[in-house]
Order: sequence, then structure tokens, then C-alpha cells
Amino acid sequence: MKKLVHFLTWPTICGVLVAIILMQQFPGLVGINNTAEQDTPQVTQAVYNSNNSPISSTDPVVIKQENVTVSAARTGPSSYSHAVKKAAPAVVNIYTTKIIRERQHPIFDDPFFQDFFGYNQMPKRKRMQSSLGSGVIMSPEGYVVTNNHVIAGASEILILLQDGRETPARVVGTDPETDLAILKIDLDNLPSVTLAPTRNAEIGDVVLAIGNPFGVGQTVTMGIISATGRSKLYLNTYENFIQTDAAINPGNSGGALINVHGDLLGINTAIFSKSGGSQGIGFAIPSEIARDVMLSIVKHGKVIRGWLGLETQQFTRELADAFGLPHIEGILITGVYRNGPAFQAGLKPGDLILEINSMHAREGRKVMYQVAQMRPGEEVSIKIIRNGIEQDIKCIIGLRPSLSGLQEPSRSRH
Repeated sequence: MKKLVHFLTWPTICGVLVAIILMQQFPGLVGINNTAEQDTPQVTQAVYNSNNSPISSTDPVVIKQENVTVSAARTGPSSYSHAVKKAAPAVVNIYTTKIIRERQHPIFDDPFFQDFFGYNQMPKRKRMQSSLGSGVIMSPEGYVVTNNHVIAGASEILILLQDGRETPARVVGTDPETDLAILKIDLDNLPSVTLAPTRNAEIGDVVLAIGNPFGVGQTVTMGIISATGRSKLYLNTYENFIQTDAAINPGNSGGALINVHGDLLGINTAIFSKSGGSQGIGFAIPSEIARDVMLSIVKHGKVIRGWLGLETQQFTRELADAFGLPHIEGILITGVYRNGPAFQAGLKPGDLILEINSMHAREGRKVMYQVAQMRPGEEVSIKIIRNGIEQDIKCIIGLRPSLSGLQEPSRSRH
């Protein structure tokens, strides 16, 4: 018996040792998973159905999913330096100087002294007031777009480029109704921006604001587009702002709002703030408007806009009740400029405009902006309701006069 046990012991021990070695080196042969491999996520290309669940060979719809890790799919660009390098050289700092005349002593505010000396003859002293802003070089010829309020009343305008060059600038023209101004500088080898079509911009797109806030030098801030087509801010006559939460501060006015490719989306122009600093609500004028204003001023010396010669307001439910009409989407004519296009076409205060050239008239400022894009001399068809009856009236678009040339409209039926 002892001989039999001794005979079986060595083969058994050898078998156990071989099994242990196999388990350690080839765990898959015995159905054991490797713990180290479990800790490393395996990324494989999966196929899903329309419910985003794995499909079998019998599912009718097959959609392929990109072979990427979860972390890679959720991670955006780590840097926008390429966009900044492309656009920043065309963004300039603008320094302006104004001559301010003021009375030397508060005693001259007294009506007696004003009557004695004559108001315009009152002793005054001069002082220089400096301000700052930003601008964007739109073309290699040296045309610079900025805000009108940046250079308004300036006696001297100095522009500083990113490459360190300084040069005086002259005003080619201004457009207070969009708060834009066109400057000209005379330097060689000027950089310029590339324009991006703002119709492709969407809420949530990443944008960068480049400018000269508080005079600290060129600065870049990042945010997203918060809204497009923003109006009713009553900042300008024509409003179609891009709203962004990219930090915009005093001195940023006239600077560039660019996309992640370094192309110009808009000209930064205003902030909504109770403190005077950035609170995440900034507004930019779309690049197409800046381009059109620049080209019109360079070619004609002024901005050419279509004009009907109307004042309107939105037709609300309260107005509908007052007029004894059902609530209809439209704009109510409240005033007509005498001898203007609408006056000559026979439109009257109290008429309700439903459509202009088949475009629904839902908001007065948007309709005015659409009319401004039309060419003077173009005929338009205006659908109105007058005394409860629909009518179609033909009207020839006129040339909008300057703000100083506009007279008070007639607000009574004629």
C-alpha cells in the first residue's frame, strides 16, 4: 500500500504545479478574467438602432457609431490660439482726444452774469479729454470699422496696431443709426479680417471678443452666443444684435467678435450693466451690417437705405379691442412723413399693415430694417386693413434722409 501511495504522490504534485502555472499564465483557458484587463476600458466600435441600443442581426435599421472613447467625445478644443492668431493682428486700439470747453467758475452759472456777458460770450476754458476704444481693419487698403460713439466729437484719432505701429486716422464717414464709423489709415502691409456669415451663427456657438478694455492693451475673452437678432434695446435706429456672454468692458467698443475659426462675426458695441462692468450681457453688430455700411460710405459718402416714411407700433390685443377688430398680427401706422413715399402712396395713420412684399409684418423695427435693405426706387406691395377692409397698395421705396433731415411726421388722418 505504501508503495502505491508513493507511486501516486509525485504525479499528483506535478499535476497541481502545472495547473497553477497554466492558471497564472493563461487564465482564459480556465474561464478566469484578468483583473488588470478589467481596470482598462476597452473601446470598440458598436452598432446601434434608432433607440441607441445595441442591435442584433435581425434589427431593420443599422446606424454606425464613431469609434471614440467617452472622454474624447465630450472634450472640445483645449486652445483657440489659432483663431486669435488669425484675427488679432487686424484688431486695433483707438485713442481719441476731444477739446472740452467749460466755464471757469460756477459764478458764471448765475443768470445775471449770463445776461450781462451774453451766454455765448461767457469766459470759458479749454481742456483735453482722452478716451479709448477698439476697431477692426476690414480691408488691406486701410479701412477701419469702429463704433460711432468711440470717435464722436474727436479732434484727434490715433490708432495702435498689434505689431506696435502707430498712425493717425481720418474719418471717412459715420452712421449714427447703426452706431458705426469708418476710419482710414495709410500704412503698408496691413492685416485684415475675414468675415463670417452671421446667418450660420447659432445660439451656443463659442465666440471670442478681442479689444482694448480699460486701456490695458489687447485682450481676448471667451463666451458663447446667447441670442441672435436681438432688438428692442433702443440703442440704435436699426438693431439686429448678436448677444454674447463673452466679457465686454469699456474700451472693447468697436472691437471684434470672432468665431473659433478666427472669422469676424460682429463689432462689439454695447453692454447691459448696472455696475458699468461686464455682467455677461454684451451686444455686437453683425459683420454683414458693418460691411454694407463701410461699402456704402466708401462708395457714396453716406449709407443708402430704403425708406417708407412711416412711424409704426405693434398691433396689440388692446389696440385691436379699441379699433373693434379681431387680434391680427400686424403693425399699426401711427405717423406718416409728409411728402414721403407712404404719404404719396396714400397710406394713413390708423392703417394696419399686414404684409410688405408678402413678408408678414409682426414687429415695426424688424419691418423698418427689412425696408432699409431695399433699394430706393423699388416698388413694393403693401397689404393693409383700413376700416375693416383689406387693400393692396403699391409704394415706391424712397431714400432715407439723414436724422437731421427728418421732420415730425403727421399723426392725424389726412
